[in-house]
Amino acid sequence: MAGTYGKQKSARDMILSLGLIVLAALVVYVFIPHEDREPDLQRVDYRVELLTARRAAAYPVAAPEGLPNTWKATSVRFRGDKFDAWHLGFHDPDGEYVAVEQSTERQAAFVDRASQGAEETQTTEQIGGRTWVRYTGGRYDALVLKGEDGATTMVTGTASFARLTEMARALKQG
Repeated sequence: MAGTYGKQKSARDMILSLGLIVLAALVVYVFIPHEDREPDLQRVDYRVELLTARRAAAYPVAAPEGLPNTWKATSVRFRGDKFDAWHLGFHDPDGEYVAVEQSTERQAAFVDRASQGAEETQTTEQIGGRTWVRYTGGRYDALVLKGEDGATTMVTGTASFARLTEMARALKQG
């Protein structure tokens, strides 16, 4: 009979221990602050990089003008060593990602890489007197403009085509 008592005591101790662990976890959850919202992205000033890119690139570098302050620039880079690649990333008013990408890289490879797999559709849009082609199906949707200067301009991201079009309309080349 002594063996049964030891097993009963052991099971009771395990249940008490489990209860204490659950209670401790509950206290930690209640009293340690946690946020469920996305982190606030810092706005970047891209003017210096834009001037540098416009001086160095083999094509007219595009950047938006006249967008409301609700569009937040979050990333910028120019790489002259790799196809004069220009990137300008934004958080749109809906919290979605929109990027302006330009490069002299071969168009198919550039669009595939920058959109992460989007494919050309038969849909085109006239924006600013130019014909942009829609790409869908990748991680990002995209509007693509084949430039006469050997560079491809692309507006891409997780945003709707309405927001991508809004960005494309705001682009000015310099």
